[in-house]
Amino acid sequence: MIPAGFFFLLLLTGETSDERNCSYLDVLQYLNLTKNKEKFTMIRPVKNYKEPTIVTLDLLLYAILDVVKKDQQWVPYVWIDMWWKNEFLSWDPNDFCNITRISLPNELLWKPDVTIEEMSETDRAPPNPFLIIRNNGEIEITDDQVLVSACRMLVYKFPFDIQTCNLSFKSVVHNDKEILLTEYFNSSKIVEETRKLMHNQFEWLFVNLTVHTNNITYLDFNQSVITYTISIKRRAGLYIINFILPILFFVGLDLASFMISDSSGEKLSFKVTVLLAVTVMQLILNDILPSSSNRIPLIASYCIGIFGMMMLSLLETVLVMFLLHKDMKEVARKEQSVIEDFGYKESDVSIKVHYTGQTPSEVLPVVKEESSSQLMEESPDFEKLSYELKELVKMLLNSRTEEARPSGYWKGVCNKINRGFFIFYIITLALFLVNMFYRWSAE
Repeated sequence: MIPAGFFFLLLLTGETSDERNCSYLDVLQYLNLTKNKEKFTMIRPVKNYKEPTIVTLDLLLYAILDVVKKDQQWVPYVWIDMWWKNEFLSWDPNDFCNITRISLPNELLWKPDVTIEEMSETDRAPPNPFLIIRNNGEIEITDDQVLVSACRMLVYKFPFDIQTCNLSFKSVVHNDKEILLTEYFNSSKIVEETRKLMHNQFEWLFVNLTVHTNNITYLDFNQSVITYTISIKRRAGLYIINFILPILFFVGLDLASFMISDSSGEKLSFKVTVLLAVTVMQLILNDILPSSSNRIPLIASYCIGIFGMMMLSLLETVLVMFLLHKDMKEVARKEQSVIEDFGYKESDVSIKVHYTGQTPSEVLPVVKEESSSQLMEESPDFEKLSYELKELVKMLLNSRTEEARPSGYWKGVCNKINRGFFIFYIITLALFLVNMFYRWSAE
């Protein structure tokens, strides 16, 4: 026997014995989903076929997992909410203990065939196996997806580029008179919620997200499309440290090579080594950038410009060394003419040069002295004459040696070329770098 006071308390709180026995099974049996599978799974759930099914979409960007620049793909991790109304499903919550929603396996009900147009691979994340039914017939399905989506990469300002990628939702077979897509949040609300969700951002930073709805027409077939446009920005710090600055350091080494003497072979080999280092950097850049870019990226122009400046520097070094070698050949030819004019044997001079390390001009008086000594040994009467002849030969040798002494004409030309090219190199390099960084920073 239930006390009257306890029964009155149950009436006030709305809890009766019938309410305590309510379950989701009662709602499921009332909806009769298991017996009418064709009605709920195979056809679009409308009572009048002329009325479209309005599908509402909501997308939030949770993370940017990867951006494959070479293949022009990006991998976002997104949360997608989608809901629509089934006009054959409804119940009164008062009849079922105020139950307003239940969850069921998603294969039990019809779902709109909404797909992402830019998706190039199947979803990597496992799908949500359940959907939610509300008492007014509204059905909601929430799913998190790892998408591999195609995205046209514009790498003109690499590594200071901002990429814009689209995610376009549309039906596969239904037109806009059967399925009408609409967004739930506007652009500002989506950006606000996305910034709350995105806690980890690696190479790419989230910039903005916009959404708009439009209709597309293909062969008299109109479809409703919702397009989410996501803007992301690359973190450029790593590329500046590992790519742009090393090339500037190579330019500094090339400038420092102007202090190396042109007469030594180390200057030419040093410049060739620096030029090969820049070539290696260009090969690395070729593996990073996509080959289908419409415009030459600024970083490629940067590398080509630096490479061209170093190539001109190398050619200038080759020219200077050629002129110096020409000057040395002229000096040797003049000295040889002095030797021939005084009738000395070339073999005697060369032997003397080889053993003493002296120049031909210095060896000539010595050779003449040896010849005079030989004459004095043979005829002592000519001693005085030989002495006077030796003095005369020394005077003539000194005068001819001064004429044969290297004039240094080509060496002076080389010095002028070096000074002029160095000034040209500095001015051209400064203008080039200012222009490149200005174009990188321009919007």
